[in-house]
Amino acid sequence: MTDTTEMLDTHPSDLSDIDKAKLAACIDACLECAQACTACADACLSEDIVADLTDCIRTNLDCSDICFATANILSRVSGHDAAMTRTVLEACRAACNTCAAECDRHAEMHDHCRVCAEACRRCEEACAKLLATLA
Repeated sequence: MTDTTEMLDTHPSDLSDIDKAKLAACIDACLECAQACTACADACLSEDIVADLTDCIRTNLDCSDICFATANILSRVSGHDAAMTRTVLEACRAACNTCAAECDRHAEMHDHCRVCAEACRRCEEACAKLLATLA
């Protein structure tokens, strides 16, 4: 059991209309993606060809910010707003898709970009799975 799952299980609010397993998986994927994107941006800054990686760095940092915000919003289940949840999940999916595509451009040369792209795809998929359960 992850801390995320345990926090959801112990929350006093009724979460009967939300798939807790998919919610926890999405929160965890968002946090993992945010970390991967931050680390990838930092690794890009350490590369000799940093000037060629400015788009990747910017995309990484934007995606990280959106993933952190999404995880935070999803973690606040009191007074759940389904419309807000859908909006933030769609934004996160789009950011992850964009970041994965940008990192893919550099993945053959930089392993950190490959790892980041994979984390982005997992997050995008977790957001899609949670979206599919929302009424």
